Amino acid sequence: MKALFILIFSLKVTFLLGQDFRKEISITDLRKSLPEGYTILDTATGDLNKDDLDDLIVLYRKVNEEETSDVIDNPEKRPLAIYLGVGLDTFRLAALNENVAYCFDCGGMMGDPYQAIAIKNGYFTVEHYGGSGWRWTRYVTFKYSPKEGMWYLHKDGGDSFHAGEPEKVTTNIMTVSDFGVVPFEEYNIYRDID
Repeated sequence: MKALFILIFSLKVTFLLGQDFRKEISITDLRKSLPEGYTILDTATGDLNKDDLDDLIVLYRKVNEEETSDVIDNPEKRPLAIYLGVGLDTFRLAALNENVAYCFDCGGMMGDPYQAIAIKNGYFTVEHYGGSGWRWTRYVTFKYSPKEGMWYLHKDGGDSFHAGEPEKVTTNIMTVSDFGVVPFEEYNIYRDID
């Protein structure tokens, strides 16, 4: 069953990005070989697998997502790809998930909720901020497991407050004891709005 999942996942990644897990790619080639209809929304570098090499996270977006995304009927997914460093400015695709970053119009009246990606010591966090009168943040953090060579959900949650009373903040953070073991590839940020 695991082999079938890997095969299907590899085909999905190859179709979406035109790359596979075995191929090494330079930053220049990565920017030249964007999947049709996509562009890069953001990138972050840091050591994602604790091997002292710079790794790369790329968050893609559809070119016209501001026109086609609809949070209820058709949220335009934003694929997030993890590339591991294999040499100076050379990377290899390690993982992909299109359900880690919220869509363009998932932030409500505040607009696009995506804020940033932060990487530190085998962890990475995708940061969001949105709302209207009621504001919210959502931080989704993944942790690298050297034993499996994979990333797993570490924390998921954030703060909420009313714009009129920003000092009255409610924090809700879930950890592994709340959601169990969730591999990066299986995480779905939309599970609470689907």
